[in-house]
Amino acid sequence: MAFAVTVQLRMPMKLQKKLSPAIVEASRPETEPYRIWDTSVPQLFLRVQPSGVKSWNVQWTRTSSKSLGKWPGVTVESARVKAKALLVETDQHGAPLAVLDAKKPRMYTLKGFIEQEFQPWASANRKWGDGAADRILAVFEEFHDKPLAELNAWIIEKWRSRRIKAGVSPNTCNRDLATLKSAMKRALAWGLIEADPLGAVKQAKVDSTRVRYLTADEEKRLRGALAGRDEAARESRARNNAWRKERGQEPLPALGAHDFGDHLSPAVVLSLNTGLRRGELTSLEWSDIDFHAKVLTVRAAAAKSGAMRRIPLNEEAVNTLKQWRKQAGEQGRIFPFRDFKTAWGALLEEAKVTDFRWHDLRHHFASRLAQAGVNLNAIRDLMGHADLKMTLRYSHLSPDNLAAAVAVLGAARTKGAARRKSV
Repeated sequence: MAFAVTVQLRMPMKLQKKLSPAIVEASRPETEPYRIWDTSVPQLFLRVQPSGVKSWNVQWTRTSSKSLGKWPGVTVESARVKAKALLVETDQHGAPLAVLDAKKPRMYTLKGFIEQEFQPWASANRKWGDGAADRILAVFEEFHDKPLAELNAWIIEKWRSRRIKAGVSPNTCNRDLATLKSAMKRALAWGLIEADPLGAVKQAKVDSTRVRYLTADEEKRLRGALAGRDEAARESRARNNAWRKERGQEPLPALGAHDFGDHLSPAVVLSLNTGLRRGELTSLEWSDIDFHAKVLTVRAAAAKSGAMRRIPLNEEAVNTLKQWRKQAGEQGRIFPFRDFKTAWGALLEEAKVTDFRWHDLRHHFASRLAQAGVNLNAIRDLMGHADLKMTLRYSHLSPDNLAAAVAVLGAARTKGAARRKSV
């Protein structure tokens, strides 16, 4: 026999009153918060907390409401006036304007965004984060006061065309633009812009086959300029210390006959003998050098490819690092600089070497290996190329190897002819 059971659920009653100061004052806190709705403005309610705090709220949808302030700071009439004004805005715009404004992305200028948001984040999360922010502020100075959302492909394309016309290389423009685009992607991820304004900007076409290396005479002049620079620094230090001694001042550490004037010589010599990228070079720490095994380790975090690699060190590289360690100390980074632009430019001028970038030291390393007949796969591993196509740029520099490869075809044809003749 079936029995029907009826369960009556107790639903909380909706308290509705024409609110007045006396009613509000008489509302006592309970163990759970509750609401008292105003009959004069039906979407206005008073919320009474167990703590005794009483606050005004206006509700325009089942799940959307906004606080109007606390009693008694906000009186009954003030709460009604505020609620009516917000409900008018809701009827016109779908929600109170203050709520809609809070959802809008904050309007940043390029300079404001880089200084206030991007630079602090990049410093904490990216290698050379400060350098990236400084680069954007320096290179894109003309756009400092422009809102982020107003940057677009047309503006940036014109900027790049002007720079290239002024003699800046497409490669440099591409690197500058890549830094800015990275910052814009962060702004998009953080909801500060609704779309990436530079998404349509493509990199400028560059000649990726360029291989510039030093001739024997150029390398001799470059090394001579380095030696002369170091000798001048040693002489300057000696004169400075003599001057300080005459005046009873503490002398600076003396530079010995084999000491470097500063970081430039060891940085150049190490680059010539390892082919490191500039970023890899400036990220090197003393812990990356194994003097016993004569091996340098490029950490994955510092490598462009994201893959760790080890590079054997020849005697010149080992001796250079040992000498620099004696001068600089064995703590932290080996070369705590982002770039060598000023000193590098002066060195090239002194050595009378033209059309030669810091990155070309890397090409010089690979070119010498190819000219010495080193296998291209070995060169690829030393250079850290992800694709053999990058290494093939140096294949024309090893003509003996290529001639030997072609000679194999001739030898095979001769053997085939001899075999047929014997049959």
